[in-house]
Amino acid sequence: MMEHFDVGRAIAGVGAVAAIGDSAAEVFDALCVGTSGLAEIQRFDTRGYRTRHGYPIANTAPDRPDHAQQWLIRAIAEASAQAGLGDDLTNVPVIVGTGLREFRAAELAWQAGLDGEAPHLDFGPVLRERFGCTEVHTLSNACAASLHALGLADDLLLLGHADTVVVAGVDTIAVSMFAALDVVQPRMEALRPFDSGPKGVLMGDGAAAVVLRREGPARARLRGVGITCDANHVTAPDPVGIAAAMHDAQLRAGVQACEVDLVMAHGTGTALNDAAEATALTTVFGASRPLVTAIKAMTGHTSGSSGLHSLVAAVEALSTGSVPPIVGLKHPIVEAMPLSLVTERVDTAALSIAQVNAFGFGGVNAVAIVERAA
Repeated sequence: MMEHFDVGRAIAGVGAVAAIGDSAAEVFDALCVGTSGLAEIQRFDTRGYRTRHGYPIANTAPDRPDHAQQWLIRAIAEASAQAGLGDDLTNVPVIVGTGLREFRAAELAWQAGLDGEAPHLDFGPVLRERFGCTEVHTLSNACAASLHALGLADDLLLLGHADTVVVAGVDTIAVSMFAALDVVQPRMEALRPFDSGPKGVLMGDGAAAVVLRREGPARARLRGVGITCDANHVTAPDPVGIAAAMHDAQLRAGVQACEVDLVMAHGTGTALNDAAEATALTTVFGASRPLVTAIKAMTGHTSGSSGLHSLVAAVEALSTGSVPPIVGLKHPIVEAMPLSLVTERVDTAALSIAQVNAFGFGGVNAVAIVERAA
């Protein structure tokens, strides 16, 4: 066993909102029983598109320009309450990872013929009003954004610049992204990670948050975050760059691959990502066979918040010993066959360390290692 560098930073509270639940516990319980949030989108007109489904929250009209803000507030409030911070986050840095911010607000403003910048794009004002936040940073690093935010928060704690940091991620289904995906992939009825059936992604709404502390009581402990930017291709992930992020995370965490019990895969259901991620996992883990699961078949791809959604699920899995299945996985792709893919819920006491993957456009890769609290 590699010598551990430290005991890790305390994950003192978690929060989550998704199509399948309004709290971290609700989301995780739904994941464990295989509940899917897949639904036909009613928030905006999908006529003219081949695909009409996604994983939406608040799926009824009227549409709102501040959906993402409201979900972000709920996730942060839950995590903050668990950590004993309450509603006062004065002088607590908040780092938000997102793919498109509150982009639906811009679309609605354009439809209404409004001139100038659309309102509600910046999360800072609403977080200051709700929590008294004096320091809010927003990262837009595609689908790896919230784990990038987690890495920056970890740096702040390790460097002594803060004792507590709130990390969050949020995104909402926007027409522009929905339409772009409809053009480049076959008609999608569901998202199926690592399955050899129809390959493609469906977007989901959601927000997630964690309170990270340098020390103190913990739901779980963050051992390290590895980040790479291989810039190999705009949209095609690179197994080499992904594997490098995994190695970096494990090195920073002071763990070997054989010590990892569970991998929360990025698992987008797309042909290129699934093959690249499975190849990288096989390369990194070799003969060791951690359990591998992925939650996007139930939540949809929640874009910038997806990494934190998986991390919250990892924290709950480490706490409860339950591992949710990959829903809809019937015939694994060839690249994934060497992996221990979870197709039915697993209940085990033998979970100590989990790895969480998140990869984005342009090869922005982020991997987190978390450990069960003692």
